Amino acid sequence: MPSTIELRGFMQLEARFRERGWANPHRFQLDREVEGPELLDLLDVPPEDVEVIFVNRTAFPMHHAIIRPGDRVALAPPGVPGPHRLLLGFKNKERVAEKDKVSSR
Repeated sequence: MPSTIELRGFMQLEARFRERGWANPHRFQLDREVEGPELLDLLDVPPEDVEVIFVNRTAFPMHHAIIRPGDRVALAPPGVPGPHRLLLGFKNKERVAEKDKVSSR
């Protein structure tokens, strides 16, 4: 049975949503679990345009995000100012992602 996710875009991504005629939040059809990179592919959003994916209000590096039908998802681009990064909970997410790259080699 198909379902949707509630999808939000911040900063430049919000502008991209408007260009596509999408509301913010946008209801996006998703009928199965996907990982962050696959979601971006389905949305036609280049991975370099997204630094962090929030799933149900928790920030994840793109490769750690698991999105399921019914989830609330937000995309944050690179360039979010420092104080906001801390308040939103992704100040050190890039370090986690970088450690994962090193450990997977």
